[in-house]
Amino acid sequence: MTQAPVAAESRASVRLRRKIALVVQPYSAACTALVSNPRLRELWPEFLILQHEIIRATVPLTEAAAEQARALPDDDLLADPLASYLDEHVDEELHHDEVLLDDLELLGVDRESVLGRMPPPTIAALVGCQYYWLRHYHPLTFLGYIAVMEGYPPTPELIETLVERTGYPRAAFKTFTEHSELDPGHRDHLDRILDSLPLTPPQEAVLSISAMTTAELAARALEELLERK
Repeated sequence: MTQAPVAAESRASVRLRRKIALVVQPYSAACTALVSNPRLRELWPEFLILQHEIIRATVPLTEAAAEQARALPDDDLLADPLASYLDEHVDEELHHDEVLLDDLELLGVDRESVLGRMPPPTIAALVGCQYYWLRHYHPLTFLGYIAVMEGYPPTPELIETLVERTGYPRAAFKTFTEHSELDPGHRDHLDRILDSLPLTPPQEAVLSISAMTTAELAARALEELLERK
């Protein structure tokens, strides 16, 4: 006998993504404003630098979360599955920052200038609050961050639009192309993990706060970029 499918409403991943959908509109609007901006060619390298400032922290942040998961008390039911998932996530994210630096070099932006630039306070807040929460509260919070960061992968159609509107070579969009191919699978992997965890209502609330904060700060970072003269 086959089991009946689990109703969407009973899945933690569905509940989380519905909450993210309530707050993601400002980020979506900022992305649309970037793509339609007449200065897109000028803004695009700056946008990629902004993305690198986030992506360069992904592996160290994931490693820190995995370390904290392994340090959780033996009676924490989330400890083992969290640590296992986060170890896998490290492998999924390796070298993405290097690929992005390659893309920037094709646009005439050298690695040293990217790495030597101080990330703005909004990016420090976006990444930094995750470090605080995972070290001083619980590493579960980091899954809310991942849910946003890998929940909206670029589409092939968007990449075509960007190539056309910027006039930059298609080879300079390797990072976006890879994320369009990989992130849907990473998103589905995270959803399966979320649905398998024995989450309590307060723990789901923690995930939502982390995800909603991520969406808010990501939107603010992009809005600040668009406001630059």
